[in-house]
Amino acid sequence: MTKRRSRGDGGLHWDEKRQRWIATASLGYGPDGRRIVKRGSGKTKTEAKNKLKEVLRDYEDGLAVGPMDYTVRQAVNDWLAYELGRRDRSTVETATILIRTHLIPALGARKLRDLSASDVDKWLAEKAKTLSTSTLRLLHSYLRRSVKRAMARDKVKRNVVELCRVPPGQGGRPSKALTMAQAEAVLKAAEGTQLHAYIVVSLLTGARTEELRELRWDHVDLEGSPEESPPIPPYMAVWRSVRAGGDTKTRKSRRTLALPQRCVNALREQQERQDREREAAGDRWREHGLVFASTVGTPLDPRNVRRAFRKVLKGTDLTAKEWTPRELRHSFVSLLSDSGVPLEEIARLVGHSSTAVTELVYRKQIRPVIQSGATVMDRLFGP
Repeated sequence: MTKRRSRGDGGLHWDEKRQRWIATASLGYGPDGRRIVKRGSGKTKTEAKNKLKEVLRDYEDGLAVGPMDYTVRQAVNDWLAYELGRRDRSTVETATILIRTHLIPALGARKLRDLSASDVDKWLAEKAKTLSTSTLRLLHSYLRRSVKRAMARDKVKRNVVELCRVPPGQGGRPSKALTMAQAEAVLKAAEGTQLHAYIVVSLLTGARTEELRELRWDHVDLEGSPEESPPIPPYMAVWRSVRAGGDTKTRKSRRTLALPQRCVNALREQQERQDREREAAGDRWREHGLVFASTVGTPLDPRNVRRAFRKVLKGTDLTAKEWTPRELRHSFVSLLSDSGVPLEEIARLVGHSSTAVTELVYRKQIRPVIQSGATVMDRLFGP
């Protein structure tokens, strides 16, 4: 005759509703006087017992036991809702599209507790066949941060995504820069268009597109203070961008740039143009104090800027669809480098936190041969 288990020791039973075996174990009473019961479930008795052993082992190690049915889909959706929701709208939209297109269909149904590094490696390797390296890095980051958030809330014990490296993906569209002749052709084609001042300032100062779209007239001084000692030239204060909260990309991106005379002339024309547009719009005008705005004063949409920029390029020998407004900034870096401006000074002008960033992002626009040493030695010792 088998020995009957003691009351409260736990057991193994079949749950008809869930169609699973349930293994239970009683661990005494908690501070509130309630019995502490741990459970493990499975399709077979052995699976249920093994699950219970795992739960008991975690309990003895002092680890919180995450829910068995919490999935990758729930983890990334929670991260989108509660963490990323505080970011800029465009950032949220990009992350949502990438997650729902590439992450959830492949891994969403996987239980987070069962997600392995091999699962993540296989998923990244498959996506590397069609996606660029930069997109793969974004997807890896989204999943890593989602699991990290779940881990902090005791949904899972460890973050296996941190153990996985991002494989190289497909090559993206390489960035380009205008030559001096091409830059002059673009500036000439832009004359008389609504985007003329925008193109001139972007090309001649290297400001980011999101910085120019948020530039305000009270941050621009077209006169300067020539009576000061030393004299203060005309300048623009790049202190804001269209990012969430109006902050610039980095702390060093907040900078004040002297304006070349061609920029000063273009901005004076922009003031006159905007005055005419304000008068024509009448009650439809919405004053935001923006230097570059729509015909009714509202902020510019980046897609409209790109469309208008390519329309300007049709007046040149360039293939319009192959260029974007951000490549005016690349051209600024390239033209400075070709003129012998030191890398450290270029980094300061474009608002990079270090020269390493400038070299990494604008690698193809930086003059590869460092000539300063040879120039000095020739001057000292002769040819």
